[in-house]
Amino acid sequence: MKFTRSLSLVTGLLCCAGIAIYSMRTVTANEASTGAVAVKKQAPGSISYPVNAPQLASIKVAPVKEVNLPIADAMNGKLAFDENITARVSSPVLGRITSAPVQIGDVVTKNMTLAQLDSPDLATADADWTKAKADEYKKKLAFDRARGLFEHEVIARKDYESAEADYVQAQAETRRSNLRMHNLNASGKENGQFALKAPIAGILVDKQVNPGMEARPDAPGPLFTISNLSRLWLLIDVPERLIGQIQPGQKIGMELDAYPDQIFPATVDRVGLVLDPNTRRIQVRASVPNEDKKLRPEMFARVSFLSEDNKKALRVPNASLIVEGLHNYVFIEKREGEYQKQRVNLVRKSKDVSFVDQGLAAGQKIVTEGALLLNSEVASHAQ
Repeated sequence: MKFTRSLSLVTGLLCCAGIAIYSMRTVTANEASTGAVAVKKQAPGSISYPVNAPQLASIKVAPVKEVNLPIADAMNGKLAFDENITARVSSPVLGRITSAPVQIGDVVTKNMTLAQLDSPDLATADADWTKAKADEYKKKLAFDRARGLFEHEVIARKDYESAEADYVQAQAETRRSNLRMHNLNASGKENGQFALKAPIAGILVDKQVNPGMEARPDAPGPLFTISNLSRLWLLIDVPERLIGQIQPGQKIGMELDAYPDQIFPATVDRVGLVLDPNTRRIQVRASVPNEDKKLRPEMFARVSFLSEDNKKALRVPNASLIVEGLHNYVFIEKREGEYQKQRVNLVRKSKDVSFVDQGLAAGQKIVTEGALLLNSEVASHAQ
């Protein structure tokens, strides 16, 4: 009887142990099938995940950077050629293109030949110049002869004065013909071959000619565009309310879609004097250094006018911010897989980014994607 009771007791204990083991295996299997991984809460607002937690795939972090605080929200701007170092070249004579050896992207020097033209107008101008020089020489001989005769009282004064007037007129015609050839930038070849030359040094950024096409002085567009791309203009249409805060020499921070992680500097050159009556905006022009040629004309940019006192702030994306009542928070990565909720103070908020002056330090890594996930996890574990 005593042996039977002991056997029953052992059997019961084994059954309980088996049920417990089965339950643990069932829970483990369910967790594995659902992909849930336990999180470890360490302190208020703090949360950590195991190394292989699936939640980490939805979380991205980036260090915060200290920048100059802008005076207003970012505005749209456009890069353009610096017209002070840009030349648009057209043909001053009517002619037909025989060759155009340069190509877009070529570096050209001043007075380099861009195209050769066969121009009857040039042949006519050259003939006029040659004729004018011959006529001037003839009139000079006549004037010298008349002067000698007048000094010996052989001819009347009016004949001497007439020869002098003819000579002066011939000189004027020679100068006119010479200036015409000089304006054409031509060497005066008798066959009418005209060399269209570069007026400045730079890079050929546009070419609108092909061999055989006709070139005209009254063409609506230039044949070639040459510019020094080491400096560009940035054109911004500024709202009327901000005009008083922008002055020549003010610094600008510029961002472009082509280089999302880089801020390019610019400096205000000119502030427009006339307001657009339709948009109530005024155009501001800035100078942009471009020594490495990374920037291209016609690129669109997001422009921030920086405060003159060089006040600094930390730039954070709006996706990092958690708003709770009147306060803003971000999650700081303390170490890989461990995050701490931190209250911050905003000094300016724009469409995509905000600027913080308290609560963060430059170089700290904050969560840029997945902040809402972390906030919900923290809230659920606080209950």
